[in-house]
Amino acid sequence: MRAALPFDPAEAVRHVSGSDKRLARLIENVGPLGLRVYRQNPFEALSESIVYQQLAGRAAAAIFGRMVRLFHPRRFPTPEDLLGMPEERLRGAGLSRGKIAALRDLAAKTIDGTVPPMRELRRLSDDEVVERLCAVRGVGRWTAEMLLIFRLGRPDVLPATDYGVRKGFAKVYRRKELPTPSELLAAGEKWRPYRTVASWYFWRALETPARKTGG
Repeated sequence: MRAALPFDPAEAVRHVSGSDKRLARLIENVGPLGLRVYRQNPFEALSESIVYQQLAGRAAAAIFGRMVRLFHPRRFPTPEDLLGMPEERLRGAGLSRGKIAALRDLAAKTIDGTVPPMRELRRLSDDEVVERLCAVRGVGRWTAEMLLIFRLGRPDVLPATDYGVRKGFAKVYRRKELPTPSELLAAGEKWRPYRTVASWYFWRALETPARKTGG
């Protein structure tokens, strides 16, 4: 289910456009901010992220679907369900031992409160969310940042290790080499407090002809 953005997209776009001429040109050609935020509890969102890691989309979707069907008629397993499912059945769905270990760690940390429910997660700062989620085996900063953007709708997230954001930045700024994460973070200071918006437009830059990106 889609959720409304917790910030004013028009104000955010005006701020980013006013702070960066090259981004302003890209924004003019791409159009209004199309960021979509979806309601999903952290256990479900992170389970999906873990299963999809290092797999092509179609293969990951098939494995994820088989895993979920193990728990029919539930729409999605609870953490207790997942911990109680024998490893051989999870392996039969196509999950590797490493991903099973990560999913079980996620389940255990959801039960003990390390990974809180969404209502509590919303009250935490971005850094606190990252710290809590990265305590789970197999969950790194990038995964936590994707949850901040696409589940919580946080306005000021710059996933500096994301290939698409770095590639879009290089295209807009006519750079032959991708920026390092530290270079991207330094460049992004002028987009605060709406670095999420800049990130979204850099992703769109990869779908936009070079003559329309400022690149």
